[in-house]
Amino acid sequence: MKIAVSGGGTGGHIYPALALIKEMKKKNPSAEFLYIGTENGLEKGIVEREGIPFKAIEITGFKRKLSLDNAKTVMRFLKGVQTSRKYLKEFKPDAVIGTGGYVCGPVVYAAAKLKIPCVIHEQNSLPGLTNKFLARYADKVAICFEEARRYFPGNKAVMTGNPRASEVAGVNGEKGKLSAGLKPGKKSVLVFGGSRGARPINKAILEVLPDLEKKDYQILYVTGEVHYNQVAEEAKTLGFPENVIIKPFIHNMPEVLAGTDLIVGRAGATSIAEITALGLPSILIPSPYVTANHQEVNARSLSDKGAAVLMLEKDLTGKSLLSEIDSIMKDEAKLMNMRTASSEIGMPDAAARLAEVLEEVSGSKN
Repeated sequence: MKIAVSGGGTGGHIYPALALIKEMKKKNPSAEFLYIGTENGLEKGIVEREGIPFKAIEITGFKRKLSLDNAKTVMRFLKGVQTSRKYLKEFKPDAVIGTGGYVCGPVVYAAAKLKIPCVIHEQNSLPGLTNKFLARYADKVAICFEEARRYFPGNKAVMTGNPRASEVAGVNGEKGKLSAGLKPGKKSVLVFGGSRGARPINKAILEVLPDLEKKDYQILYVTGEVHYNQVAEEAKTLGFPENVIIKPFIHNMPEVLAGTDLIVGRAGATSIAEITALGLPSILIPSPYVTANHQEVNARSLSDKGAAVLMLEKDLTGKSLLSEIDSIMKDEAKLMNMRTASSEIGMPDAAARLAEVLEEVSGSKN
C-alpha cells in the first residue's frame, strides 16, 4: 500500500500524520509513504528526521480580509497543484490524506482531480478554511470532535479521533514522573502553556508561588523555553517551594502526562487528544489569539461533559487558578468523576481508526 501524506504549519498538523504513519507501518511493514510539505515549514525537519521521503511545494494561506497578497496566494496554489500532480503521478499512491495546514490545499485538490481517493483529517472542533474548502473534494472527512460534524457533508464525516492519542495510551507514567523529578506516590499537577509557553499562565503561577508550598500536592511547572530564565529569576526572589519543579520544556511529554493527576494548560487539539486518551482531568485556558477562537470551542467540548474546567484568559489570576486547582485536587470524588468523563471522550485507538478509513477509501481493505 502506498499513501501520500500532507500536513504542515504547526505540530498539531504534523504529529498526527506521523502517528498515523507509525500505526500503518506497524500493521503493514511494506507500506510506502510520501510526505508533501513546504520547504520552510516545521514539517520538513521533523519528517526527514523520521526517515520519511519528503517533497516540497510553495504555498501560503489566504488573508481573511481583502488583500493583494491573496492574488499571489492563488498563483502559488495553482503552481502547488501542478507540482503536486507531478509528485503524485510519480509516486502513484493508493490514497492521499491531508492532516491540516495550507499545504494540504494543493495536494488534496490535485489528488482529487487525478481521481486518487482522498481523506482529510480535522483535529479541531471548529474547522479551518483549508479543510472547509477541501471537504467537497475528499471522499471522507475524519473528525475528532462531534462539534465539527455539522461543518461537513453528513455522508463524509466520520469520527476517528486524533492519532496522537494512540501514542500516549499505555505509556509508563511512573517512569515519566521520576524523569521529571516528581516524587512517586504523591499527587501531581502539570502546568504547561505549550511548547513556547504562555505568559498569562506563567504570570498567574508566579502570583501564587509562595502559597504553593502549603499544598499537599506537587507542581511540575513548564514555562516554555523563551520564558524560563525570567521565570526562574522571579521564582528565586519570591522563594522556591520544595514541592514545585520548574522546567523550560519536557521532551517525554506522554510519559510525564501519564504520571499526572491534573493538567493546567491550553486547549490545542493535540493536547486535548493526549489528555483524554489518558483520562486526565484538566483546567483549560484557551488561547484567545488563535483563528476563530477555536481553542475555546475545543475546551467547551470537554467542560460541557464534566471532563475539564474552562477558564477564559481574561478571567485568569493566580488566586482564581489556585482556587480551581484546590477544588479538584482536594475533592477525590470530583477528581474521579472528571477522570471518568475524560476517559469517555478519549479515543486511544484513533490511529487505527484513521488507518481503517484510508484502507476503505483506497479499496485495499481485506
